[in-house]
Amino acid sequence: MSKDQILGFLKKNTMILVLIVVVAFFSWRTGGAILLPMNVSNLISQNAYVFILATGMLLCILTGGNIDLSVGSVVCFVGAVGATLMVNMNVPIPVAIIAMILLGTCIGAFQGFWIAFVRIPPFIVTLAGMLVFRGLSNVVLNGLTVSIKDKTTFVNLFGGGADCYIHDIFGNGTLNLTCLFGGLIAATVFVLLEVSGRIKRKSKGYDVEIFWTFILKLVAVAAVIVIFAYKLSQHKGIPTVLIWVMVVVLVYGYITNNTTVGRYFYAVGGNEKATKLSGINTNKVYFLAYTNMGFLAALAGMVTIARLTSAQPTYGQNYEMDAIGSCFIGGASAYGGIGTVPGVIVGAVLMGVINLGMSLMGVDANMQKVVKGVVLLAAVIFDVVSKRGGKMIVKN
Repeated sequence: MSKDQILGFLKKNTMILVLIVVVAFFSWRTGGAILLPMNVSNLISQNAYVFILATGMLLCILTGGNIDLSVGSVVCFVGAVGATLMVNMNVPIPVAIIAMILLGTCIGAFQGFWIAFVRIPPFIVTLAGMLVFRGLSNVVLNGLTVSIKDKTTFVNLFGGGADCYIHDIFGNGTLNLTCLFGGLIAATVFVLLEVSGRIKRKSKGYDVEIFWTFILKLVAVAAVIVIFAYKLSQHKGIPTVLIWVMVVVLVYGYITNNTTVGRYFYAVGGNEKATKLSGINTNKVYFLAYTNMGFLAALAGMVTIARLTSAQPTYGQNYEMDAIGSCFIGGASAYGGIGTVPGVIVGAVLMGVINLGMSLMGVDANMQKVVKGVVLLAAVIFDVVSKRGGKMIVKN
């Protein structure tokens, strides 16, 4: 094993190693409290919106480092409209859900039109959207809070109620066996898919990972899945919101890795002019990225008001920063064309662990913002410097 191979392995898995170090640090500082089953479950529930929004934000960033500043306001606006429909207007829950999805998607398409076809910079369009939809949220709610506690079906469906866990079909013991078996199955499926993918790549003559690093990755990820499932099984089992997160991650992970449309995002971010000359309609790629962002913002809006069992004009603040930070920390390039859904999830988990760990330690909220800002800056600096071959270039 050469020095270059070791450096390549460390560079490729930097954020995973950082995540392990951060978890170990907070476990030490909190006396192991951060690893308690209840806190592991809370980590998922409290950061579900980050996983969902960051996945959509990745597609925007892939197109050339573009971002969507409006997602937090869209989350708030969609939640405000949905809560008003269900509570104040007594609209049936299925109709309200469809209305929220359509509303978020239409907002994304509206912003995507100006970005893709009129070529107004995404920063300007989404900054305007951030202001517009934050203001509309106040208009819809009249500056008040709308409680949705009586809509238990909606709340439990999107992971906000006391009964928002998958029940144990094997009994009511101290461990939720359904959750534990689910984790074992997930770990097994992961290993089989990775082995199958490696065999296919090798048969086609593609480069594959060094065998020992491949085995190390399989063992580590499978162990994390099983431990995670075991921790959840000690609390109440699988949170309903985790199902939504898993669906989003699996669907978009497949799209970005195995479909032609997914490769278009990388191509546009890598070299838009060359992509356009090859016959790909780059305008449609931009439009799809921002339309999809609106759709996922609607889903995050439903998850948010379900968890908080209400809608308020202040919801969604700084959500866009959490999503953007998770993408860059998870390995997405500030220049576009580079990034993966699993990487984004690692970034989101890292942000969630930092938030939870500092909260358990009683760190001041203002200092928490400082730490998150430093972590984000460090991740982007690492990305930029690594692309220059490890050289820090300072221009006069």
